[in-house]
Amino acid sequence: MGKKRKYDVNISSLPRKQRKHLREFGEDHPFFDHVSKSEERTQIVELHESSEDESHSDSEGEDEVNLKKPSTYQKLLATLKHVSEDEEESSSDEEEEDDNDEVDEEEINDENEQLSSNEEDEDAEDVDGGDAHEGDVADGEEVDDDKKPIESEEQTPDDFTDKKHEAKFCLETNFSEEEAKDQKDKTTERFTMSLEDPLKKHTEHELEEDDINQISSNSKTSYSLKWPTLGQLVVSSSYKKANPLKLEKVIDQTKLYLHKSLESSWTRVNASFLHGQREPIFTPLQKELFSIMNSYKDLYYPSRMVTAQGEEVRHVYCLHLLNHVLKANSQVLSNNSKKREQNFGSGDEDFRDQGLTRPKVLVVVPFRESALRVVQILISLMEVPKKKVDVSHKKRFKESYGYIANEKPSKLKRPEDFDAIFAGNIDDHFRIGVSLIRKSVRLYAPFYSSDIVIASPLGLRTIVRTEGEKNRDFDFLSSIEMLIIDQADIYLMQNWEHMLNLMSHLNLQPKEPHGVDFSRVRMWCLTNWSKYYRQTLLFSSLQDPQINSIFNKHCFNYSGQVAVRNMPMTGSICQVMVQLPHVFQRLEADDLLSVIDTRFQFFIDKILPQYRDAVMSHTLIYVPSYFDYVRIRNYFTKEDLNFTHICEYTEKGGVSRARHLFVKGDRRFLVVTERFHFYKRYTLKGIKNLIFYELPTYPHFYSEMCNMMKASNTGEEATWTCTVLYSKYDAQKLAAVVGAERAAQMLQSGKNVHLFVTGDNS
Repeated sequence: MGKKRKYDVNISSLPRKQRKHLREFGEDHPFFDHVSKSEERTQIVELHESSEDESHSDSEGEDEVNLKKPSTYQKLLATLKHVSEDEEESSSDEEEEDDNDEVDEEEINDENEQLSSNEEDEDAEDVDGGDAHEGDVADGEEVDDDKKPIESEEQTPDDFTDKKHEAKFCLETNFSEEEAKDQKDKTTERFTMSLEDPLKKHTEHELEEDDINQISSNSKTSYSLKWPTLGQLVVSSSYKKANPLKLEKVIDQTKLYLHKSLESSWTRVNASFLHGQREPIFTPLQKELFSIMNSYKDLYYPSRMVTAQGEEVRHVYCLHLLNHVLKANSQVLSNNSKKREQNFGSGDEDFRDQGLTRPKVLVVVPFRESALRVVQILISLMEVPKKKVDVSHKKRFKESYGYIANEKPSKLKRPEDFDAIFAGNIDDHFRIGVSLIRKSVRLYAPFYSSDIVIASPLGLRTIVRTEGEKNRDFDFLSSIEMLIIDQADIYLMQNWEHMLNLMSHLNLQPKEPHGVDFSRVRMWCLTNWSKYYRQTLLFSSLQDPQINSIFNKHCFNYSGQVAVRNMPMTGSICQVMVQLPHVFQRLEADDLLSVIDTRFQFFIDKILPQYRDAVMSHTLIYVPSYFDYVRIRNYFTKEDLNFTHICEYTEKGGVSRARHLFVKGDRRFLVVTERFHFYKRYTLKGIKNLIFYELPTYPHFYSEMCNMMKASNTGEEATWTCTVLYSKYDAQKLAAVVGAERAAQMLQSGKNVHLFVTGDNS
C-alpha cells in the first residue's frame, strides 16, 4: 500500500489524481510510492489503448481487492468524508482547484489530529455513541461552534435519532465485543433469570387472541383490599387469569428478585428514610408500593405528597425501573453470547428478548429539578463498592438541570408545599435519553440508543407533535414497557392536552425499522400487543377525574390495575380559621358536557345579582379554568362592571396594579384564576366576599383563600360571605373540601343549598 504522506508537504504541488486519492483514502496512491535506491528488475507490460483515468481506476480496484482484513486503513475510510467522482470531475476551473486544495489540507490535518489523539474529553461520546453533537440531540438542543447548548424552537428528526450510527446503537452491538472478551477471560457468569422472576413471568406470558378480546372489552372484575399503610385498595382486571395481589408480611430479600448490583446499593441509598425502623430494606410505604410494582400491575397512588414522603416514592420507583432495565439488558447480553455460540453450530434456539425499539422506560416529570433527582438516584443505585460508575456528560447535565440562582430569593413567606414544588430548576421543557452500558451511565443519548427516556409533557409534545406537522416522530415510544407518570396533578396546572397527546401515541407500531433485529423481537411486539404488557405507575397528590381517565381508559395491562381509594373524612374546610358562613349551591346539569354552560348561566342569573349592590364590594371570584375566566372577563367587560382581573399570564406590574385597586375599593370585583394562585401564592388583601365559581383542584386552596380574609381584618367579620358552586360531577372535589360523608349527603339531598359555618367562637 501507499505510504502515509506527511502533511507538511505542499499539497497544491501534487498532481490532481494524487490529491483526489489523498483526500479519499488519506494516503498516497501506490503509484507514487518511494522505492529503495537498490536496482530492481523492471517488468515491461503492454497496455491496451485506454485513458489515464481508466488505468488509475484499475489500480484503485487492485488496491481494494487486497483490503479484505479489518485494519486501521478501513477505520480511516469510515471516518473520511467521501466526495463523489462526478463532483470532482465537474471542478475544472483552476481557481476552484486551488480553493479545494486549501480545504483538503485542512480536512486532512483535522483527520490526522483526530487519529493521533488518544485522550477523550469528558463530554465525548463512547465508542458506540458518536461525538458530542450526536448526544446533544436527545435533549432537543442545537450546538454551536463552541459546543454550547442552544435552545431550538424548530425541532428536527435529528433531535432524537442518529441515522448515521444507528446500527452501532443496537444493544447487541454495544455489548457484543465486551461480552466476547469477558467470555474469553472466563470472568463473567452468564445471566440466567429465575423462572419465578416477576419480569420473566410477565414478559414471557403468551396471550391468545381470545385473551386480547377479553381485555379490550373493558368488562373488569374488581375486589377490595385494605393494607396497613396504603389503606383501601381496589384491584381490577379484565383478564380472568391475572394473578391475585398479595402482601408479604415479612420481606425475604431473595424473593424481591433484585439485580445483583442493586442488592447492596439500595440499602445504602435508602438509608436516609429508615431511621429507627425495624425493616432494613423499605419503609412501610415503600414496602407496600414495591409489592404492587414488582407484581407488574398498574398502580395509581393519589396520595403522593411533595415533601419527604414524596422522596420515598421517588426512590422506590427508581429502584423498580432500574431493576427492570438491568435485568432486561443482562438477558439480552446473555442471549448474545448464546447466539454467538449458535453461529458455531452449538444449537438452534430462538431468542425473543427485545422490543421494536430500545427505549424500555418512560419517566414523565414536571420540571428539570425532578429529572435531576431521578438521574441522581439512578446513578447512586448503579454505584457499587470499589467500582466507580462512568457517567458521560455529567458536568453538562448539572449545568443544564441544576439550579442557578440569578435572582434574589423572595422575601415572601409561602406554604411548605409551594417551596417543595418550585425548588430548583423549574423549566418544564426538556427531554433526555439515558442508556445503561454495563457500569456506565450515558446521559444525552439519542432516544433510539436509550434505555430510559426522562421528559416533561411539553418536551415530548414538541417531538410527537400532532398529525399533519412536519418532523414528528413517536417511534421511540413503540416498545415502552414501563410508563411512570410522577406528580400528575401538576400537569393539570400546565397543559393537560400534552398528556392526552402522549397517551394516544404510546405503543404504536413504528414507521421505520431503526436497525432492529426482528429475530430478537418479542412476538407480542410484532403483533402490536405491547400496550397489554406495559406497566403504568401513576402518582398524584390528589384524585381528579382527568387523572382517573388516564388510568381507566389508557391502561390495558393484562396483569391488572391497583388503585388506592382513600376517601377524605374531614375535608379542607376544617382548616378554615376565620368566622365565615359557607353557602354551597348545587346546580343541575343533564350531562358532563353541559355543565360548563349551565354553570355560567347559573352564575350570571342567580349569583351575580346578589353582589351587584354597593354593600357587597370587595368580592373575589376564584375561577379554576382559564376558559371560564376569559368568558367571565368578557361578560364583565360587556356589562361594564367595575372589576379587575389577574391570571397566570398577567405581568408583574399588572398584578400589583390590580391588587392595589381591589384593596382600595376602586374595583368592586377581582377575578383570579387558579393557576395564578398555584404559581404565585400571593396573599390577596381586601377580600370581604368570596365566590368559588368552581371547587378548586387542590383542596387546600379552599382553606387558603378563605383564610386570606384575616389579612385585612377591619372588624367586619359579620358581613363576610363565601359562596361555592358545585354539581354532581364534582363529587371528588366536594369530598376533599367537606369530607366524604357530608359530600354524599349534599349530593343526595333534595335541597340545593347547604350552609356551613367555620371559625373560632371563643
